Amino acid sequence: MSGKRTSSKRPSMFEVAKLAGVSHQTVSRVINHSPDVSAKTREKVQRAIDELGYLPSNSARALASSRSRTIGLIAGGNRFYGPVSTMASIEEAARRHGLFTSVMLLQGAACTQEEFNGMCRTFEEQNVDAFIVNAPTDMMFEAALRAPVRQPRVLITSTHGAMSVAEGLRMLSSAKRQTVSIVGNDQWGGMESVAQVVTEYGHKNVLYFAGPRDWRDAMTRLLAWNRSCADLGVNSVTVQCASWDAGEAYRRMNHVLENIGRTGVRPPSCVVCANDNMAVGVMRALHEHGVRIPQDMSVVGFDDLAAMDNMTPPLSTVHPNFDDLGTVAMREVLYLLGEGKENAFAISNHGVGLIPCEFIRRRSLGPANIA
Repeated sequence: MSGKRTSSKRPSMFEVAKLAGVSHQTVSRVINHSPDVSAKTREKVQRAIDELGYLPSNSARALASSRSRTIGLIAGGNRFYGPVSTMASIEEAARRHGLFTSVMLLQGAACTQEEFNGMCRTFEEQNVDAFIVNAPTDMMFEAALRAPVRQPRVLITSTHGAMSVAEGLRMLSSAKRQTVSIVGNDQWGGMESVAQVVTEYGHKNVLYFAGPRDWRDAMTRLLAWNRSCADLGVNSVTVQCASWDAGEAYRRMNHVLENIGRTGVRPPSCVVCANDNMAVGVMRALHEHGVRIPQDMSVVGFDDLAAMDNMTPPLSTVHPNFDDLGTVAMREVLYLLGEGKENAFAISNHGVGLIPCEFIRRRSLGPANIA
């Protein structure tokens, strides 16, 4: 091969074929990663592509294959660590399989059915092959199921909420259910492990900071916590928060401590929080009131955010595998498109394929002070 291209015109597949000494069909097979090409021929074609600076036309490939190789990703809750980590993992997994992701974000994870349908129509105009929807709230979960789309859908959500997964799936015809998959982290199991360890440390009176009611993560964690406490004989009082933010948890914990100081009631020996942000706010309030962690009161979070191991003291928390969740969501897309094997989930409950969560013990959790 010789000669540099001097024209400003975009090189064509036929020019690549001519330079490589192969047919344009062979070039097409190389571009589309067909296994029916020898390594020697593939290398020769790739050298021609590199020399000419050839870029395949995605629209042409879509016409030839009836696929755009594009996945429409609709994501809510993107100001939080978990959804952002999952989105990054989805995009990375898509690239590994030669797919593109087109993304639309919902800042507050709240939308009407009309707004959600509008986003889907925009993606359909791009001829996306499938949808992935990160649906952290009840509103998004229901909207994703009701959306009148023909493409396969993979929903990332929690097992519990105002609408159960079973109720949601019953809204679909039997044929549509075959094109919908739901995946998530095993947050119920994660919260069960928190209750078990808290009990092992002798804590019988616990304060639980619950997340916003319309978030399925919050509902799943709360229900799992209450069920576990009932089974283990733990007395739990819930502090209901309207947000996941540290600031609100800080204010509410201050109020709790002031009430304890005013009434003289025995304080809880442990505070369990529905996420790490809330735990940070709780710990700040405890420090400012001179309450030692964990000698006077233990604190546990959920999500294992970056830097939680460098808190004072390091925060005990639950580690959901957000990276694996994104990878599994993309595998489900490939399976529904007939391009991959069916996932074998270690845990599957309520119609959701689940990724296990791990409890991380750190120094913020200690034995109950029962003196």
